Amino acid sequence: MPAAAAAGPGGREGAAAWQALGTSVHLLVTDLRALAPARRMLTEDLAALDAACSRFRSDSEIVALDAAPADGRGRTGPVPISPLLAGALAVALDDAPAGGRGRIGPVRISPLLAGALAAALRAARLTDGDVDPTVGAALSAAGYDRDFALVRREGPPVRLTVRSVPGWREIELDEAAGLVSLPSGTQLDLGATAKAWAADRAAARIADELGCGALVNLGGDIAVAGVAPPGGWRVRVQDVTGRPEDPPAGPSAVIAIGSGGLATSSTAARRWRRGGDVLHHILDPRSGLPAAPVWRTVSVAAATAADANAASTAAIIRGEAAPAWLDGLRLPARLVAESGAVVTLGCWPPEQPSAA
Repeated sequence: MPAAAAAGPGGREGAAAWQALGTSVHLLVTDLRALAPARRMLTEDLAALDAACSRFRSDSEIVALDAAPADGRGRTGPVPISPLLAGALAVALDDAPAGGRGRIGPVRISPLLAGALAAALRAARLTDGDVDPTVGAALSAAGYDRDFALVRREGPPVRLTVRSVPGWREIELDEAAGLVSLPSGTQLDLGATAKAWAADRAAARIADELGCGALVNLGGDIAVAGVAPPGGWRVRVQDVTGRPEDPPAGPSAVIAIGSGGLATSSTAARRWRRGGDVLHHILDPRSGLPAAPVWRTVSVAAATAADANAASTAAIIRGEAAPAWLDGLRLPARLVAESGAVVTLGCWPPEQPSAA
């Protein structure tokens, strides 16, 4: 994982690590006695999130939403058609205005999915659409159509073309009423925001209910809540995936956070090859294609993990314009270029030399 956390030297902290949602999970609490109930709470939260938001589960709520009938009239099919007609229809649908495609809903959804979708739409607003939850179909077309552990790392060429995505502004959400409407054919993907939002919720719940300080790290999206250890939670941020207990394999920095969140977005961890093209999972919604290779890793600290994640993901997409944008937001950040050069902003601490 790009960001790693370790318990402090005091000896009273408790820590646990496991896998969920296709990524690594690290949980730290300031009171060892709270570790077991905190782990149960986090495990329950992540299971509920997966059931609501996974686009890789046929029984998930978000997949059912994608398949809901348009305008209440149901659907016809599936009907076999020729590859030629399929290609022509795809082009026509990409070029068609969203308003001309029909709409799904309003459909009643669970409070959990409504909250996750609200977080995704907030990220879209904060980033002027750089982080867009309607890129699901484009991700599938690029080959990321199943849990990443099952994605073939090598495969035949795929024909990727610039395509419009429905766009986050086409989603109408009434979070309080639990109702959502969106263009038919939209495939939602909350992978860019849901883990960070879940980390914020889980850390706050653990701290409130168990009365301890808590750090929740979901694949590099870190949220802290409650009273932090003396000196804050020490987090090592590195470009090369590794375990917190191992020495860093490349340049790294250790920062301390007492509140809020820290997120790392990377194009290096989830890559696959189709033909001669190296693809990754962070798409530019304006083209529906993987973001240009300017930054391979961006880490940002913010008031919440959700806000930090929105900024780090948008920075990958903004490319060369990212440093000025982040600096304007006054967010501490660390950006690693494809060449390995490191750029730090704000009060981000200096790099530590590699242990190698």
